[in-house]
Amino acid sequence: MLTRRHGLSLLTSSLLATPALATPALATTPPGHPTESKPRMDSTIFEAPAGPIEVWREGEGPTLLLLPSLGRGQEDFDALVPRLVAAGLRVLRPEPRGIGRSAPLRPGATLHDMAADLAALLRAEASGPAFVAGHAAGNWTARVLAHDAPELVGRIALLAAVTGTAIDPEIRRSITASFSPELSDGERLAHLRRAYFAPGNDAAVWLPGWYPAVAQAQRAAAAATTDQAWLRAAERHPLLYVAAAQDAIAAPPSEAELRASLGPRVTRVVVENAGHALLPEQPEAVAAALIGFARAQG
Repeated sequence: MLTRRHGLSLLTSSLLATPALATPALATTPPGHPTESKPRMDSTIFEAPAGPIEVWREGEGPTLLLLPSLGRGQEDFDALVPRLVAAGLRVLRPEPRGIGRSAPLRPGATLHDMAADLAALLRAEASGPAFVAGHAAGNWTARVLAHDAPELVGRIALLAAVTGTAIDPEIRRSITASFSPELSDGERLAHLRRAYFAPGNDAAVWLPGWYPAVAQAQRAAAAATTDQAWLRAAERHPLLYVAAAQDAIAAPPSEAELRASLGPRVTRVVVENAGHALLPEQPEAVAAALIGFARAQG
């Protein structure tokens, strides 16, 4: 059960700062060859209408559904989960389609199809409206889910999120190059530093963990989603926007910009010493923001 004893007080505009993390570099894999998903005892298969999805359930309490970034898996949240569970949250982590034992996205899928998977999972869980948090490109699916099945969502968090759907072409090239199998680790590392990490932080931790085919399928689904009614997620739901202060992909928007693009029910938090990767750079600050928002909203 969530208690105020562990809470983080959130102001409409607040600043979280933690020291630079000395995260040990993960062993690299050949470019374009992701690491295997880490085995967890509570991994199960959910039989969704569009095919099976691998799911991890950890903790007890109100449900927090986590959605990772473009072409990456649930292992990105590994450093956050123990903190979230200790705070009294039940963490639900569906592996993106095409990763682990989750079936690939079907040709022609849109963000609405991706959200339909999550809606089916939440209905099967029957645990009440969930807190849905999407990191980077995962924010699009979080917002579409809230639009398409508002009764299943209690609140939303967007972590280092592009609030629209457009990304600077030069930065987009560095995003793609970060997981390109044609490039050396050294070349990929340079693009990771440019696009994803704050200066001085260890970008090598993201050399592994990429799924290029998944990224391509997710991009195709986003391109096939032509409606925009889902963008203003803070019209209906309380929404936490966690900005990374040194984000080269999604520079921290002002509160006014957030209200204009997302709606009036938005709370802004800025995490210092972090870029678009955010999760490996400042896991404690991100977990604290999520826990604080969950408690502030009851």
